[in-house]
Amino acid sequence: MRYRLTFAAGLVLGYVLGTRAGRERYEQLKKSAMQLAQNPAVRNTAETAAHQGREFAGKAYHAVSDKVGDRMPDSVAQRVRTLRERTAHGSGEDDWGTSNT
Repeated sequence: MRYRLTFAAGLVLGYVLGTRAGRERYEQLKKSAMQLAQNPAVRNTAETAAHQGREFAGKAYHAVSDKVGDRMPDSVAQRVRTLRERTAHGSGEDDWGTSNT
């Protein structure tokens, strides 16, 4: 799916950059893209996909850190322990104080 989206984005970009239709066609495409981006269904789908990606990344993080935790250098192992404690306490903030939601 990611490759299809990348291909489609490249196709659109190539068309926009290579078109001879001029500024009017570019503005029309830009307006259509903005309308698509503001569509509630598209926004909900993108938000759901991002949420699922965060969940999957969290599961993968725990699975990998459990398997390689003993083989990591001490500095990396300490960072992992800190992240686990932060996740367990549910602070939900990253190093810059912003939310990871």
